[in-house]
Amino acid sequence: MSADRTMSGVTGGGGAGVLRMAAVAEEFGRDLEEDFRIAGRLIEEAREAGVRLLALPEACLGGYLLSLDGNTAEGVPGTDPGPPALALDGPEIRRLASLAGEMTVVAGYCEDAGDRRYNSVVCVSGDGVLGNHRKVHQPLNEDDSYSSGDRFHAFDTPVGRIGMLICYDKAFPESSRALALDGAEIAVCVSAWPGARTQAVTDLAEDRWKRRFDLFDRARALENQIVWLSANQAGTFGSLRFVGSAKVVDPGGEVLAATGVGPGMAVAELDVARALETARRAMGHLRDRRPETYSYSLDVETA
Repeated sequence: MSADRTMSGVTGGGGAGVLRMAAVAEEFGRDLEEDFRIAGRLIEEAREAGVRLLALPEACLGGYLLSLDGNTAEGVPGTDPGPPALALDGPEIRRLASLAGEMTVVAGYCEDAGDRRYNSVVCVSGDGVLGNHRKVHQPLNEDDSYSSGDRFHAFDTPVGRIGMLICYDKAFPESSRALALDGAEIAVCVSAWPGARTQAVTDLAEDRWKRRFDLFDRARALENQIVWLSANQAGTFGSLRFVGSAKVVDPGGEVLAATGVGPGMAVAELDVARALETARRAMGHLRDRRPETYSYSLDVETA
C-alpha cells in the first residue's frame, strides 16, 4: 500500500455468516488501460485482505465528466468526447469479471446501448455479469452526456441480495427504499461526488457537500435498515475535486470503516443476516410502513 493511500477497517471473529466487504476512494481518468491497472491493483489488495465484496467508484472505467457545467476540454465547451462507451456484453466488462474471479466486484462505467449512452454501474464475478444499473437521477447538466435509467431493482449474488445506485440517486429516499422493498440486504452506491462548487474550502473534510455525502450514506442505511457500501472518486478531474469518503455503514447507520477524503479502501466485516435481523427486531422500518397514508396530490401548487 503506497504511503498516500489508506486502508481503514474493522476486524471481526470470522465465521460462516461473516462477510468481509470494502468500498474504495480512488482517482480514475480517461485512460482505460490505466484504469484497469488501478482496478486490478485494488482488486488484488482486497483479495489479499480477504474481501469478498468490493465496490469501486462511479465512472472508474474511463473517467467521469470534466465539468457539471457542460463537458469541456481545454476550456472549450462541448469539446470533450467524454468517457469511452462500453457494451455490457463487451470485452471490457468481461475483462473486469476475469479480474474479479471469486470476488464480487461493483464498478461504474459509461454504457454503450446503441443509440444511447448511460452512466451505469455493473456487478460482476468470474462467472460474468450479475447485475447492472443505469443512473436515474442526473444533476445539473449531466443529462447532456447521458440518458437516464428508469428503474431500481435488487438481484442475487454469491454474497447476498444487492441493490445498486449511482451518486445523486442516493439524494432521493425513494431510490434506496425501492431496493430495500425488493429485498436488498446490501446497497452499493458508487459516486463521483465533488466538493462544493461555491464557497469552496481548502480542507475537504470541512466541505459542505462532503457533509451531505456522509449524511445521505448514514440516513439511507438507517431508514432502510440495510448494509450500505459507498465508493467515490478521489483526487481531481477537470474542474471537479472529489471528496473521497468511501465507507461501510451498518443497518443502524453506524460507520464501520471510512477512508476520509483521500484515496483508500474502507474494509469491514459483518454477519449481514444477523445485523439486519438485530436492527429490525424491535423497530422495523420496512415492516411498520403505512403506505396507504403516503399519497399526495399532483394538483398541489408549489412555490
